[in-house]
Amino acid sequence: MGRKKIQISRITDERNRQVTFNKRKFGVMKKAYELSVLCDCEIALIIFSSSNKLYQYASTDMDKVLLKYTEYNEPHESLTNKNIIELQVNAQKENKNGTMSPDSPEPEDSYTLTPRTEA
Repeated sequence: MGRKKIQISRITDERNRQVTFNKRKFGVMKKAYELSVLCDCEIALIIFSSSNKLYQYASTDMDKVLLKYTEYNEPHESLTNKNIIELQVNAQKENKNGTMSPDSPEPEDSYTLTPRTEA
């Protein structure tokens, strides 16, 4: 049984948005932990809520990871919301053409992405 497809856009109801934030915040921290353990990598995750409250997760010392980040001068992958949307759209197009790249999500994991627009 696949997961329900949802549209990714801002949740207008404040209470629902806060509940979703808390659940997904925990989920992303759990995924970060799992990635750090499974792949032996360092992870620093920083989240500011819409009320400007700070949440953080670090697989090791946060300050050491951030120092390593600020001193890193090599080219590296750096994605934004816009990049993620483009990658998702391209993956959906590839899937419709009958080809899937190794990084393409499974069909039941597809989402409709709507970028957040600042007012």
